[in-house]
Amino acid sequence: MRLVSLVPAATEIACALGAADDLVAVTHDDDHPPEVRRLPRVTRTSLPPDATSHEIDAAVKTAAERRESTFHLDAGALRDARPDLILGQTLCAVCAITLDQVPRALRAPVVPLDASSLDGMLEDVGRVGNAIGRARAAELLVASLRARLEAVRTRSAGRSRPRVACLEWLDPLFNGGHWVPEQVEIAGGTDVLGSPGERSREIAWAEVVAASPDVLVLMPCGFDERRAASDGQRLRRLPGWDEVPAVRAGRVHPVDGNAFFSRPGPRLVDGAELLARLFAAA
Repeated sequence: MRLVSLVPAATEIACALGAADDLVAVTHDDDHPPEVRRLPRVTRTSLPPDATSHEIDAAVKTAAERRESTFHLDAGALRDARPDLILGQTLCAVCAITLDQVPRALRAPVVPLDASSLDGMLEDVGRVGNAIGRARAAELLVASLRARLEAVRTRSAGRSRPRVACLEWLDPLFNGGHWVPEQVEIAGGTDVLGSPGERSREIAWAEVVAASPDVLVLMPCGFDERRAASDGQRLRRLPGWDEVPAVRAGRVHPVDGNAFFSRPGPRLVDGAELLARLFAAA
């Protein structure tokens, strides 16, 4: 079966199910597992590679106002890939390709991924597994991921629960949304800015200060830990920075949001495990 993935989470799910060799094309953002980096790309972005977080936010908002996207489909590359099945998503129309952007003339059968929660991610694993003939592998993977989440919850039980603020974007500030509050709760914390299943939202720095978090996690969407640490430097200049309990306690943690918090695939479980380690390290 010739698979084309239009979202990195779908690529990671397919590979986790043992279907890496079936993938024939992916997006320009795909980088995990490493072997997918050699595959042809069927998307591109209009965002400059050196754009600042503020510039990226402005471009995304402008695209949304115009009902456009910062991600663009290469119809010719998709045609050349000759997919038997397309894996896509319906969650974000501005910063990823959605299935309704695929020209009908080029459409193979599609599998839509629409997770906005950890359970939704696990359901997507099953959906992909059924579609690509790997239902048993999907059952085993889902069982393994559930067991790991339960192990994190069990290890965290009985500890004092830190107040946790997760920032999904740093200029302007957005809180962590969708599954992030669930990851925090399973890891033993209390999310003071978000609720499970809700979208991230733009927030004022004063809201972060007022929330008085014991732990501050910087997880900008699509960025690795190094970029999170670099972009996080601007927060130090904001009023009240030194008053935040997490700052006073040295518990401000830049993390790899791209790998563990932005993509609704199996590595969300790695993200919960990472948070548990951060919360336990007083």
